Amino acid sequence: MANQPGAGSPPVALTIAGFDPTAGAGIAADLKTFAAHGCYGVAAITALTVQGSKGVKKVDAVSAELLRAQVEELLKDMAVSAVKIGMLATRANVAAVAEVLEKCKVPIVLDPVLKASSGMELLDPSGVKELPKRLFSLATVITPNIAEAAALSGLEIKDLDGMKAAAEKLHQMGARAVVITGGDLEKPVDLLYDGQQFTPFGGQKVKSENTHGTGCAFSSAVAANLANGRQLDDAVMLAKAYVVKAIEKGFATGKGKGALNHFYRYQNGQIVHSHSIHTPSEGAAHGISHF
Repeated sequence: MANQPGAGSPPVALTIAGFDPTAGAGIAADLKTFAAHGCYGVAAITALTVQGSKGVKKVDAVSAELLRAQVEELLKDMAVSAVKIGMLATRANVAAVAEVLEKCKVPIVLDPVLKASSGMELLDPSGVKELPKRLFSLATVITPNIAEAAALSGLEIKDLDGMKAAAEKLHQMGARAVVITGGDLEKPVDLLYDGQQFTPFGGQKVKSENTHGTGCAFSSAVAANLANGRQLDDAVMLAKAYVVKAIEKGFATGKGKGALNHFYRYQNGQIVHSHSIHTPSEGAAHGISHF
């Protein structure tokens, strides 16, 4: 039985993901994003990686037994309000996480991480097949980018119509709700599909090389917003606005892609509380439309 948080305690958000030594992606980025949204982050590590700002060089997955023990202990000890799942590395880890989370009653955000931008596989081929079978139906929402949505659905995605078709296919494969992030499109748009309606979230393309870990930040921001009690469409809208600003305020850290500025609000003197996690300027240009 998890301890109940005391009065005034922040919501606890759990990330299950790999460790990126640059702290731009993976659990380090998730924990920073949770903190930026007024949540207390805890983490279960799925894999250690050797990487710098130019890409991933090596992946060493933890055993499924160790991963299971980490997640079980955290869920037993903490009053977790939301879970974010990122890189899992192996089929065995997919199965272990699925078994532990089957009885979990809090929002779960699944970021189906398949490959690093440098091309390194971050989930083995049997794990890619197992992911939809074991975790899609457990997740409140899945958040693939265009490449991941195409790989999982088997459909080509070139535009918004392609995103819609892929979202419908992923829903048919068991996903309760899908957000396909389209930051790589000429006119970037994220598309939410809940099985009944499509909700696009448009925006302006940010010209920046400081984009390492955008998918991690987005999915963990969605999880944090859900932990704070927001509805899914609001959680997605606020997560998109947060990531856009974090990219705009990002900075170079190494010789490759730079990092998002996860704490830009604090640097602007806008201390974040769980009941107030965005400024009017962040959300002003991100309206919602349904079709």
